[in-house]
Formats: sequence, structure tokens, C-alpha cells
Amino acid sequence: MSDETADEKKEPEVSPVLPAEVPEEQEIQRLQAALEAKTREAESLQDKNLRLMAEFDNARKRTVREREDYVRFANESLIRELLPVLDNFDRALLAAKHEPGAAAVTAGVELIQRELLRVLEKFGATPFTSVGLPFDPERHEAVSRIQTTEHPEMTVIAETARGYLLNGRVLRPALVTVAVAPDTESAAGPDASSGEHPS
Repeated sequence: MSDETADEKKEPEVSPVLPAEVPEEQEIQRLQAALEAKTREAESLQDKNLRLMAEFDNARKRTVREREDYVRFANESLIRELLPVLDNFDRALLAAKHEPGAAAVTAGVELIQRELLRVLEKFGATPFTSVGLPFDPERHEAVSRIQTTEHPEMTVIAETARGYLLNGRVLRPALVTVAVAPDTESAAGPDASSGEHPS
């Protein structure tokens, strides 16, 4: 019996080693799979974090830009309301230049006009010239057309009201008169269009 006892003791020692190795390999594979899953999850979270940081930074920059634009253009409606006053100063000065006794009044009106323009320029509003330049629909509003050969076609030849910019953006387009080429029919006379000759 002692031989049997010795055999029985040897078998249990050898047999548990094999089953213990198989679960250990499975455990390693399970842990590697879990590690890979957690690594993918961490990379995904890192990517989301970077995207959120970029979105936050873009939102912050957009807010700063909108605030700057608001400050730059906050006075737009007030300045727009003052433009007819400047137009009236221009008309008054034009009318007073033909009156010899109005020199003192003209000088005072010019002084007030210059001061008002200086204040408006301080807030970003500036007039722009149009006469002699090509017609630009972004900056000009044509109120009339004159047929002429003295000026190139679509050139601004007169200004009814000055245009103004506010921080580089058109606040009010200039009201202008534009040169156009004369009609060939009207230039040749009424008989040329009918094909008849005067008798």
C-alpha cells in the first residue's frame, strides 16, 4: 500500500499544474484584450478632449471678435442719423459761397462741419470721394445718368451726397451721377433711325 500511496501522491502533484497553466494563459489574453480596449477608450477620450479644447478655443476667439465688432460698430445707427446733418452743412456752404455778405457765416459753418467730421473720424466714420472714379455698386448709388462723350462710360461725374465708411465698411453709399455713352440713334438724329432722307 505504500506504493499505492506514493503513486497517489505523485499524480495529484502533476495533474494540477497543467490546468493551472491554461487558465493563466487565458487570463493573460483576457487582460491583454482589456488593456487594448482601455487603450482605445483612452485614445478616444483624448481625441474628444482635444476636440472640445479646440471648440472652446474657437468659441472664445469668436466671442472676442464679436465683442470687438460690436464695439467698433456700436455707434453705427447714431452716426447714420448724423449724416443728413453733414449733407445739410454741405448744401448750406454751397449756397453761401454765392453770397458775398455771408463770409462770416460760411467760416462758422465750415468750422462746425470740420469739427463734426473730426469727431466722426475719431469713431471710425470717414467720407470717401467718388467723382472721377469708375462706378462701384458697393460704394455708389446712381441717382441719374448723363449721356456724354467727355467722360469714360460708367464714370462718376457728380456727387449728390457723399458716401461714408465706418471702420472700412460702407456706412452709406454715395449718391452719384454716372456718365453713359450717347445712344447712336439719338446722336444721328431722328431721320437716321427711320432711314428716310429729308427732301
